[in-house]
Amino acid sequence: MKISQIIEGWKNNLFPAEEMKEVIDLISEERISICSLCEFHSKHHLSIRPDAHCTNCGCTLSAKTKCLSCGCPIGKWKAVLSEKEEEKIKNI
Repeated sequence: MKISQIIEGWKNNLFPAEEMKEVIDLISEERISICSLCEFHSKHHLSIRPDAHCTNCGCTLSAKTKCLSCGCPIGKWKAVLSEKEEEKIKNI
């Protein structure tokens, strides 16, 4: 995962563009439901981290699932936008 994708996920989590908020939330909800059943979800492991996260990649799920150009590293869900498409949206 690239720094730009980490920033994208946290930006979409904390300060989503108003015109994209509904889409981001719908995609995130679908992804979180998939992650909650995954063997790598932190709820299935002992962890000192208080956040829901992936024990495979280490990402905080509230941000990772809102990164539209990100996919699950083990293929449970795919990116919905390429990084170029995401960049175009940022510039609008």
